Amino acid sequence: MKLINYKEGQFNSQPDPYIIKAEDGKFYIYVTGVDGVRAFVSDSLLGEYKEIGVVFALRGKKEYWAPSVIYTKGKYYMYVSFMNEDEDDVHLQTMHVASSDTPEGPFTDAKRLIEPFAIDAHVVESGGELYIFYSVNDYEAQRAGTYVVVDKLVSPTEAEGDPKAVVRPTLDEEIFMKDRFREGQHWHTLEGAFYFREGDWHYLIYSGNCYQNEYYYLGYAAAKSDECDLKKISFTKVPSPDVYAPLISKNSFEAGTGHNSVIKVGGEYYCVYHGRDLVPDERLVGDDRTARICKLEVKEGKLTAIRYEDKV
Repeated sequence: MKLINYKEGQFNSQPDPYIIKAEDGKFYIYVTGVDGVRAFVSDSLLGEYKEIGVVFALRGKKEYWAPSVIYTKGKYYMYVSFMNEDEDDVHLQTMHVASSDTPEGPFTDAKRLIEPFAIDAHVVESGGELYIFYSVNDYEAQRAGTYVVVDKLVSPTEAEGDPKAVVRPTLDEEIFMKDRFREGQHWHTLEGAFYFREGDWHYLIYSGNCYQNEYYYLGYAAAKSDECDLKKISFTKVPSPDVYAPLISKNSFEAGTGHNSVIKVGGEYYCVYHGRDLVPDERLVGDDRTARICKLEVKEGKLTAIRYEDKV
């Protein structure tokens, strides 16, 4: 169901929603924006979310993609990619990190973290270390395109610089665009990675394809291991690399479903993702992606999304 509804005077699109429960006990959602990262706040997970406004922006920059926020070492750190105002090539998107003493920002002191192209970060703590999942490009792979890697962070503002591939495109349903950069080479996309662990099971949920395309979906990979070094874990797509089996995709009431974050509240897992109301002719027109939420069953290497149009 929709987690944030349209309201008069409110910023009405919430692409790439990233949710946290902050140290103040409130829930914050950070979203992609052309002019900066916007945020919303609620006293409860399923309560009314109020718009805070832009919590991070820099002069001369634009297209702030897929922010994620982590509280560590007494600060809130935001990881987000953006590009120069005078640039048109989105493959110049560059990963930065900014910080704030409070979850509502403003986030300041931005530093370049990873050279372009780098998008869709998720930073997690494991075994006392910080790790960053994000997406990069491979122009020469058999299935050329964007894929997910993981690297260790030396500090919240410095990457080790030795990323390891986590999941790569393996399906025709992950084709973002045919003949995108050269004839005969179809461009694939896996992005929006979100990692979490339950017991000895490690899960990585990702978005495949393009949000405007029919096969856009959330899939996941899993691994069973007691290992805490996330660069040593080998993930496998579920149910297998050669089967298109979405965790979340278009259904009878929403389309363009993808790019999620996951939160555990009261012992229950919830998936927060963006989607678009399915219009009568099933076409997606404009960017009216809104934050949505569903319960996520997590059991021994298997994830199941429980989706309803008007309830959780």
